[in-house]
Amino acid sequence: MPRGNQSHMTEFLLLGLTTDPKQQVWLFASFFAMYPVNIVGNSVIIAAIWRDAHLHTPMYFFLSNLSLVDICFSTVIVPQMLLNMLTQRKTVLFAPCLTQMYFFVAFGITDSFLLAAMAFDHYVAICNPLQYTKTMSPRCCLLLVIASWVVSHLHSLVHTILMGHLSFCGPNVNHQFFCDVQPLLTLSCSDTSVNELLAFTEGSLVIMSPFIFIIISYVHITRAVLRVPSGGGRYKVFSTCGSHLTVVALFYGTIISVYIHPSSTYSVTKNRVVTVIYTVVTPMLNPFIYSLRNKDMKQALSKLTGRTE
Repeated sequence: MPRGNQSHMTEFLLLGLTTDPKQQVWLFASFFAMYPVNIVGNSVIIAAIWRDAHLHTPMYFFLSNLSLVDICFSTVIVPQMLLNMLTQRKTVLFAPCLTQMYFFVAFGITDSFLLAAMAFDHYVAICNPLQYTKTMSPRCCLLLVIASWVVSHLHSLVHTILMGHLSFCGPNVNHQFFCDVQPLLTLSCSDTSVNELLAFTEGSLVIMSPFIFIIISYVHITRAVLRVPSGGGRYKVFSTCGSHLTVVALFYGTIISVYIHPSSTYSVTKNRVVTVIYTVVTPMLNPFIYSLRNKDMKQALSKLTGRTE
């Protein structure tokens, strides 16, 4: 449908997480504290990796990109949400809303592809160690990262273009705290069957393909590890993969519960809580998950701290 048909509604009302003033105060304080932790934590991870030559390996190359995406992912959502809480202005114009949706979807999908690339790195290192240097060459790693970014942005662009051609006649109340695909589809007075079909098929494919690839990779990794005669050797391998598995569980556990379902089963309350976890909490936790039990990262962080003091 032509864009001009929806010119009579130019903005949306974002209800946010709550309308209770007392709850808004502690929510604002919580997010105001978590966002800088996310930015600083992920920035330190990136700086530590790039300054320590010992960490110039495929695994840490992917991790530095994941940290960058986590910064971007939260930045698309949290500053605007904090501003809305502070000013009590909850309206957003149509164009900025679509822009936020575009970058939110793009960075979210990039996250999933990078997690799959990290699983592939673990698979090759454990199951085909003799081929590791050849398979995980700098060129291959760079191509995997570029492909993750390009495919994700193309995926998001398709959804954004289709959304831009819908009509929005009212009501304009978005029960989320940011602009996302499913909440906007529920507000459209156009036929959204194409959008819904694309979101449920191609969207599910883009989200689930990396997840299935990760599962298959870890099935092979587990089989290889169980053949290791030493219990200490098995523990070392599993502890190496533990951080990645924790992040995968947090990310996909929340993403799948929100997006892999028909819009008829959409629940505002459940999606608000789950969305907070993967947009704010998980990106903040990732630096801690990857550094607390990682001796190489601890050493790199110590060197970085020594240089900056």
